[in-house]
Amino acid sequence: MQSLLSGYDKLTAFLSSRLPEGLALLLTRVALAGIFWRSGRTKVEEGSLLSISDQAYFLFEYEYAGLPFPPAIMTPMATWAEHLFPILLVLGLLTRLSAVALLVMTMVIQLFVYPEAWWQTHIIWAAMAAVLIVRGGGVLSLDALLASRRAQ
Repeated sequence: MQSLLSGYDKLTAFLSSRLPEGLALLLTRVALAGIFWRSGRTKVEEGSLLSISDQAYFLFEYEYAGLPFPPAIMTPMATWAEHLFPILLVLGLLTRLSAVALLVMTMVIQLFVYPEAWWQTHIIWAAMAAVLIVRGGGVLSLDALLASRRAQ
């Protein structure tokens, strides 16, 4: 039994070291970024980088009518945010700030657009964002690289 516990302790120590944690945080960053990036891409004209489609404005005016700000403001804000923050997350640059921004977006969607989607979807998004807010981007991020440069 002692040998089994010792092996478990060694495995636990390895899994909680910098590289495995960094890989898990990288996976979390990519997963959360992918959700918002794909949503952002549905709001732009096909073949364009950030030309917002008329369909996106229609969506914000009618489907997302419960939002607290006018569609003319919310449509570009959401579209740009769904492009900027996922890019920053994948790079691991300003990870905590990006995760906070996506958590705020998740809560706006939860409260004003799809209040019935908490247990099916939004709790997972919120959990991923919370992990990134608390832990940061990990060793495999530009945040870590910049922090090591600042420390020198």
